[in-house]
Amino acid sequence: MENRKGARKIDEIPSAVLEVLNRGQLPTVNLVEWLAIDQRQLLQAVLPISYHTPLLEHIESSKSQSALALIKLIGTQLYQITDEVERHRLSTFLQEHPADIPRCWAAIMVGQSDASLAEKLQQILPFAKDNHFGVREIAWIAIREDILSRPEEAFKLLLPWTTDANEYVRRFASESTRPKGVWCRQFSFIQEEPTLALPLLENLQADSSKYVQDSVANWLNDLSKSQPQLVKDVCSQWTLNHPQSKATAYIVRRALRSFK
Repeated sequence: MENRKGARKIDEIPSAVLEVLNRGQLPTVNLVEWLAIDQRQLLQAVLPISYHTPLLEHIESSKSQSALALIKLIGTQLYQITDEVERHRLSTFLQEHPADIPRCWAAIMVGQSDASLAEKLQQILPFAKDNHFGVREIAWIAIREDILSRPEEAFKLLLPWTTDANEYVRRFASESTRPKGVWCRQFSFIQEEPTLALPLLENLQADSSKYVQDSVANWLNDLSKSQPQLVKDVCSQWTLNHPQSKATAYIVRRALRSFK
């Protein structure tokens, strides 16, 4: 079961697999499984009983029952109903959990604190490095609002991340600042003042990781909707900088795909 190939549709997930996933005994292996998790069942299997009633009540009253909405809701409520000592104990437990969704809850808890942006970035770093795709996505979503509210500070703090040896960390710097992004509010500051954010991408223009390349290309493609000429100019310059780079050629081709 651990080495299974994920189903293509939710209704194709074997019942035995879904049962184990809902008990938090295995991580999901693809987006289909990730979306299929019953977080009501999961929280009752993973969390102490004292948390069940308040969390289930909030889930019942939630307008959105999507996987992302419930992850945000549960993580937020776990932060709000715990004191500092209990919160630290709980977040540590969740961060080390073998199932991915509990780690997602812990990442959301990071975003709820009143710590500085620098502190939050250090706290979110383990989630940005996580070996599971879902946890990595929730990591940047968890502090996206902090980045939106302090963009220039965020760009400076994230700049060293673009040269990190870990491709997941480099990708976080790009994905967390995308002008439009996925499942999140648009970054209007970047669309209005893009030159302040572009240095973040300079170190990634020939990145060896396809995971990073896709994020950078999508970043520029987002920006092309509001700043088309600037994106064309950036892509032209990068092509001149790295005329033999297959990575740069791939980034440029995908960045300019909306112009075709």
